[in-house]
Amino acid sequence: MKSTVLVTASLLATGLLFAGNAQATEALDDAACDAAWTLASPNGDTVSKDDVMPYVIDYTMVDSDADGKVSADEFKKGCAAGQVKAADDATVKDMESAE
Repeated sequence: MKSTVLVTASLLATGLLFAGNAQATEALDDAACDAAWTLASPNGDTVSKDDVMPYVIDYTMVDSDADGKVSADEFKKGCAAGQVKAADDATVKDMESAE
């Protein structure tokens, strides 16, 4: 009985560890990362959480200095780490219509 509980707890813990990382995607190449950054920050300045959320999977991972803004460097690091996703067509249209 103890071994069954131990095995079950071990499998559950392993599943939770993988679930925490399940949201990361493949790293974006430079062109896709630059395109997403240009949509999030047309002028290249640091941007707020609201401006990058259509692209960022885990904001706290991308805002590495926790200052409430994402810089181009942080965004690029997020792209490389798989924490930024490419903009889909609907997101691009939404962002362009908001300008």
